[in-house]
Amino acid sequence: MDVKKVFHMNGGLGENSYAQNSSLQKKASDMVKHITLKSLEETYVSMKPKSLGIADLGCSCGQNTLSTVREMVEVVDETTCKFSNIPPPEYRLYLNDLPTNDFNAIFKILPDFHTELSNERRLRAHKFDSSVFIAGYPGTFYGRLFPDQCLHFIYSSYSLHWLSRVPRDSMTSKASQLIEVAYTSLDQALNKSLKHIRAIPRRFFFISPIEVEGIANRRSDGANFGEVTQEKVDEYDTHFYAPSKNELEEEVKKEMSFGIDRFEMFEIERNSKACMSHGTAVARTVRAIQESMISHHFGEEILDNLFENYGRLIDEEMLIEDIRPVSFIIVLRKL
Repeated sequence: MDVKKVFHMNGGLGENSYAQNSSLQKKASDMVKHITLKSLEETYVSMKPKSLGIADLGCSCGQNTLSTVREMVEVVDETTCKFSNIPPPEYRLYLNDLPTNDFNAIFKILPDFHTELSNERRLRAHKFDSSVFIAGYPGTFYGRLFPDQCLHFIYSSYSLHWLSRVPRDSMTSKASQLIEVAYTSLDQALNKSLKHIRAIPRRFFFISPIEVEGIANRRSDGANFGEVTQEKVDEYDTHFYAPSKNELEEEVKKEMSFGIDRFEMFEIERNSKACMSHGTAVARTVRAIQESMISHHFGEEILDNLFENYGRLIDEEMLIEDIRPVSFIIVLRKL
């Protein structure tokens, strides 16, 4: 599977779109928003650049992306008010994701977003004004994306647990062996990401959050639906890896380009919706994320039945044990 050509969140605004099924990610982002914005504020105060460069790695599509942009502009605007005769900086916001991402969904709502943002900034009655430039930057963040010295702050939410590709050694292995292979590829994957960031001579790098789903791997159940063969299930390996806290700490220390300013773990409460079970809500969230890969490998005809059963399995598990997703937030400072 060519990750760069196949993998993407479900675009548009339909029932199974990422835009309609990303409330869990929004909830997690909001839980650590105070840390994100405090880190950005400290970065700005330490340098006070006239033009502030911010990148969102793995921006996806929908309102979550632009709500983060709005909050970042607001906190820097308010910070500049604390200093006399210092205007807010020009904002350069780079939205990055794979080329298959639905960037058009973002671009279509940008005019209204710019109007709302301008009105909000005028209401804050800041005596200065500045421009906000937003650009899409398609490409993998495991390679070089940006020119030298153009960024001050990098943010990534629910993205860095995706590897650059499915580990090659797992192509012919059973699905149960993927974890062993992922351990050996984690070192290479994280190092590639950090080496790319090393070309950016600024202060902070921010990662938030990496989800660890508490439900056991039930992929082999797909072979029992009578729709796919066991061989097809065994061949399905994804480029997902959820490292432990110790693994992340070790990789940062080994790479030696960053120091850890803050590292915390937090739980997220159930993602419940009206007239929908928790399992169904989670299944729709997972479908919005993984449908592109599953349909590419197995075909679209299995999707409805697969995720209906997945939602049911989650509800059954939750009756036995109250399982909550666990996420990490880590703030890195460039050494």
